[in-house]
Amino acid sequence: MYGTPALPPDFVSLPYARADAPKGGDITLGNTGGFDSLNPFVRKGTVPWQLRFLTHESLMGRSWDEPFTLYGLLAESVEVPEDRSWVAFTLRKEAAFSDGTPVTVADVIFSYEVLGREGHPRYLGLANQIESITQTGPRSLRIDFNADNRELALLAGMRPILSRAQWEGRDFANAPLAEIPLGTGPYRIGDYEAGRYVTLIRNPDYWGADLPLRRGTFNFDSIKLDFYGDASVMFEAFKAGDISALREFNAEKWQSQYDFPAVTRGDVVKSEFPHQKPSGMTGFVMNTRRAPFDDWRVRAAMIQAFNFEYINDTLTGGAQPRITSYFSNSALAMQEGRATGAVADLLQPFAQDMPPGALEGYALPVSDSSLRNRRGIRAAMKLLAEAGWTPQEGVMRNAAGDPLRFTLLLQQNDTESLAIADLYTQALQRLGVDVRIETTDSAQFTEREAEFDFDMTTYRRALSLSPGNEQRFYWGSGTAAQPGSRNLMGVRSPAVDAMIDAMLSAEDEADFTAAVRALDRALMSGRYVIPFWQFTTGRIAHVAEMAYPDTLPLYGDGPEYMPQVWWYEAE
Repeated sequence: MYGTPALPPDFVSLPYARADAPKGGDITLGNTGGFDSLNPFVRKGTVPWQLRFLTHESLMGRSWDEPFTLYGLLAESVEVPEDRSWVAFTLRKEAAFSDGTPVTVADVIFSYEVLGREGHPRYLGLANQIESITQTGPRSLRIDFNADNRELALLAGMRPILSRAQWEGRDFANAPLAEIPLGTGPYRIGDYEAGRYVTLIRNPDYWGADLPLRRGTFNFDSIKLDFYGDASVMFEAFKAGDISALREFNAEKWQSQYDFPAVTRGDVVKSEFPHQKPSGMTGFVMNTRRAPFDDWRVRAAMIQAFNFEYINDTLTGGAQPRITSYFSNSALAMQEGRATGAVADLLQPFAQDMPPGALEGYALPVSDSSLRNRRGIRAAMKLLAEAGWTPQEGVMRNAAGDPLRFTLLLQQNDTESLAIADLYTQALQRLGVDVRIETTDSAQFTEREAEFDFDMTTYRRALSLSPGNEQRFYWGSGTAAQPGSRNLMGVRSPAVDAMIDAMLSAEDEADFTAAVRALDRALMSGRYVIPFWQFTTGRIAHVAEMAYPDTLPLYGDGPEYMPQVWWYEAE
């Protein structure tokens, strides 16, 4: 995205992969919830999240040891002008789908068109900024853009490629949920049972096995994904030996509950992976499309009432630091105190339109760790009073006498969020707020989330060291009313939109960093989310036969790390 790639044209393998890693072994991983679809490229249905990374590929592939750098995958070459107003690709002769048919320019053009027209909303942003796609040779094409956006050339290289022969002339968005899209990736779907398991088989004839980008990667013969009702059941299955590896997010549980016999015998190993990626945002999100959360003061009161220090100490032993901004744990995070320099210059035109804190400085409240959190409750009551809510016989009411009430929507298998909600709602009830917890299964939760049918719900948004066009999908005004978008809070902020524009048009790293820090301030001062704790270290417990390289990528143990570069050692 900025500067030059870290790896030379003749690199042998990715720096965090073992080039001669052995192939073989079968592993089982666990997911919670269920699935009713095997097509990860449409909005319809619930899909195992791993499919997108293992069964399909794009023209270029990412190195997770750099903030945002792509190398040739299906494409053997890429060409861009200085202003990045277009990009041209030439396909590799050997690129092929898992059924052996070659990848053609027609497949690429069809993929961009069908995803932009009928695919998941995540693909619409790029589609709307493409002016034309033209075949320029037997294996080459050119994509012209209609927007001044330097990231588009990279995004164009990251769209999944589908088979035109499979989908042309059909209703892609509403195809049977069990129909498997043909991909070019190292794995293909073998056996499955809807809602219970799906097995991914490594393709022995995978076309890209000898590419430098792929050397030493995707080493397991098969990866079975088993689905469990909740995290507690999945943990018991891991202890019983039914799962090969388990990612643990709770530091206290990692210390106190991973002492079962398989660990003491050495059959299961506990591995930790520090990383340098942003914290992203995890917490309870408030839907600003609905009252009472259309008022920033009510949202601020909900944050004040959330006794983080007590909840964190109760559930994690206080071992995990709080998320303090959307990009905390990275150089992109907003700085403490008043905005200065380029950050202030970007935000100043919107000073009258933003809630307090964007320019002056904003920080989350800190409690005294006691159960009562009197200081936080007093601050919440003051904010609610400013918004027109006062306690009347123990119930918070407005001038019309209506009680302050809302519903917190959770998945019934999300045991951690349920535990947090239980402690949080006790504080809200003391405040006089009528809050009800509603639980649904994963399918209903996904549907209601997509339709923004909630007052408050759980939220997790992972962010990279090179945020870009996806930010519009996360919190741009244009996606606030778009079903299926990731703008769950319903942000409609000229300041947020302008900071995203500034970020996308930045031509050097300094301007880019200033724009992201300004965006961080606009989002945090908007008080859209009640932040939980962050994960500065990844924790994976795994069978001793699973091994990984000594070199860890910049992004640490991201979602693609284990299936991409780990291997199986039978001895």
